[in-house]
Amino acid sequence: MLTSAIARGWDADVSSMAYRAVGFGSHHWEAVDDVGARWFVTVDELQTKQRSLDEPLAAAFGRLRASLWAARDLRDGGAAFVVAPVLTRDGEPVARLDDRLTLALYPFVDGQSFTWGEFATPEQRRGMLDLIVGVHTAPAAARRHAAHDDFTVLHRDELELALACGPDVMEVADCGPYARPAARLVAEHAAGLRRTLARYDELAARARSRSSGLVLTHGEPHPGNVMLTASGWVLIDWDTVLVAPPERDLWSLDPGDGSVLRRYADATGVTPRRWLLELYRLRWDLADIAVTVSRFRRPHPGSEDDEKSWGGLRPLITQWAGDGA
Repeated sequence: MLTSAIARGWDADVSSMAYRAVGFGSHHWEAVDDVGARWFVTVDELQTKQRSLDEPLAAAFGRLRASLWAARDLRDGGAAFVVAPVLTRDGEPVARLDDRLTLALYPFVDGQSFTWGEFATPEQRRGMLDLIVGVHTAPAAARRHAAHDDFTVLHRDELELALACGPDVMEVADCGPYARPAARLVAEHAAGLRRTLARYDELAARARSRSSGLVLTHGEPHPGNVMLTASGWVLIDWDTVLVAPPERDLWSLDPGDGSVLRRYADATGVTPRRWLLELYRLRWDLADIAVTVSRFRRPHPGSEDDEKSWGGLRPLITQWAGDGA
């Protein structure tokens, strides 16, 4: 299916393809075409990109397309550090495989890659900051396809449903090994989770009332999304691009001493605002909680991915909700 879609969409005849189990959330392959060129193939399940239970898959596809168009616009505007998708023969950055799946093709990048977590060195952190400054200061034309941040928390509706269930978790559908444990965990910390959501809503209302100072943002500037190549640092994984306050990319970059925030202010003339840093820190973790709760409210087999998701859920909930019971 993939080789046929690549031939139709990009006029590339794939001679070999190997699955690459990297990242978390998309499916990836390394492909080689008949003239020896290497490609990085990404397939996404649109259901994982829905913002709520009832959102049409077409809306999720529209957001992904807008994000990848922004990456392409950045690259075409001279930002050589952007690893952008290769346009299809129809001039699109992403194609539909079917109603559920999308396909994007990238040039294969040789270099050192990293994983999610803390930055390994100060040089890596500074490298990421320099890339983010480049994104934030890009010409206005780079924003022409990008959507604006509306401060929605992904899958909040399902977190709210879980909160409404209360302590009687036996009412929860037994759709997998983590369904009832996840429901029990949410019920135990319901009060704390509601306080955290209320605090987020307070900050989001404040942010919605301000429309100045918005920039193009990457959305996930963590170590796993930067690579070190022979020509320097490059930025990958552009499927969450939005026009937003710059703090969307800054809350996770500072090591806690303010050094990155000061460096950003020196480079751009913009001083990051503490309350917006708090907003985006809260939203990141609330979205992680809500997406994982959503995962376990649906049929799931108890796979390695499920186990990894469950392992991260309890510390995240207790971090923000406290004893909350």
